[in-house]
Amino acid sequence: MQSNYIPWKGYFDMIAAVDEFILYDDMQYTRRDWRNRNQIKTPQGVQWLTVPVLVKGKYHQKIRETEIDGTDWAAAHWKALAQNYRRAPHFSEIASWLEPLYLEQNFTHISLLNRRFIEAICNYLAIKTAITSSWDYTLLDGKTERLADLCVQAGGTEYISGPAAKDYVDEKVFSDLGIKLTWFDYAGYPAYPQLWGEFTHGVTILDLLFNCGKDSPQYMRYVA
Repeated sequence: MQSNYIPWKGYFDMIAAVDEFILYDDMQYTRRDWRNRNQIKTPQGVQWLTVPVLVKGKYHQKIRETEIDGTDWAAAHWKALAQNYRRAPHFSEIASWLEPLYLEQNFTHISLLNRRFIEAICNYLAIKTAITSSWDYTLLDGKTERLADLCVQAGGTEYISGPAAKDYVDEKVFSDLGIKLTWFDYAGYPAYPQLWGEFTHGVTILDLLFNCGKDSPQYMRYVA
């Protein structure tokens, strides 16, 4: 799966459900997507936090080639998180390891930033899944052929995919290689105690962590 910026809880359930999670950042960078932005809850409703990236004239760059534009965004994002979650029960606990990522580190590329945040969140949730990168492997041509061959190279017997990939994945390519194809189901997550009005599922997992701390796995499926 492509790396996302501070992804929602379903992304981390996917990581926890597998033995190896390959960050697939050899794909073309797509604008206005989850690669460089996510949502938080505020008293005024949902708000986007967007990491600025250099895209002008770079129509075919890969996600891992995409550079971050400047450093001012980091302090602004942390300020927004602090202002909107300071009242959350576990804000101080999460801030102890999250604030330094924003204020004490400097990232040049969106892939590196995303991976560092994903790994820090996995560490907090005690998710032990091996996280690797697609460029650690040989990449074939063909959308489905490449995915299936990554499984073969990794020694995998089952490929778990997000449901959106149903539009382009050729299931026969996997079955011909003896690899089971499973579609991940994101439906039916329970609500958790959340600040600021009506409950919203599709925000960054930081919302869950700030509100529930070490109890967060109770509101997930594959995180013990």
